[in-house]
Amino acid sequence: MSVTHLHLAKQSARLAVLGLVLGALPGCQSIAGNAVVSQVRIIDTSPDAPGLDIYEGSGVLAYNLGFGTATSYVPITPGSYAISADVANSKQQLISARGSFNVNNEYTVLIGNYVAGLTETVLQDQSTPAPSGQVALRFLDQSPAAGTLDLYLVSSSGTLLTSKPVLYNVAFGSNSGYVNVSAGTYTLVALPAGTVATSTTVATYLGTAVTYTGGSVRTLVLINQPLATTPGLQVITAADYDSAGAT
Repeated sequence: MSVTHLHLAKQSARLAVLGLVLGALPGCQSIAGNAVVSQVRIIDTSPDAPGLDIYEGSGVLAYNLGFGTATSYVPITPGSYAISADVANSKQQLISARGSFNVNNEYTVLIGNYVAGLTETVLQDQSTPAPSGQVALRFLDQSPAAGTLDLYLVSSSGTLLTSKPVLYNVAFGSNSGYVNVSAGTYTLVALPAGTVATSTTVATYLGTAVTYTGGSVRTLVLINQPLATTPGLQVITAADYDSAGAT
């Protein structure tokens, strides 16, 4: 599966210093000791939004976040907060949504859609390993231009013609929830919904092979190409959990 870490925006996302140091592992594994915190990351999937400054109440989570950019998890004090997005270097608020952030849980805040219909969604992430020998994958369709899709995970031993969709009729704004599949090497392929694959089928998206180890958890986000004039789809990934003893 293609899990492309995109750096599409020219703007850089700078995480606010919150007094805790993030480690190398994703999710709650990055917090040393038993600190009582929640963790939140921000993903900007809006194709035409300007650079964004992201606030938790009056505290800054990220500066100048750009399209296709996902922050690392940032620790925050558990509680209920309004997470807002302002035009970078201004106090012009574009959108705000309130979420409850519980102790030792992880969350993703999605900023999506075109600016004229900008949306903000708070999602709770899986912070525990997938079952033994499996990987948990969540698919979020944040591409307003891609149309409805069927998604395939083509294994290293298979082909598109011998594979069945892992998800059917994936539409803009949809959230698959976490889907457990056998650990292994997969290529993500997206076809227009209802397409019967043949040897000449042109995919909306054709990734490269990626190996997933057992126990890992990933969120894959479908977004527009960076230029409105370029057809097709991009995919970014966010690491929700990596098991130290993954196999």
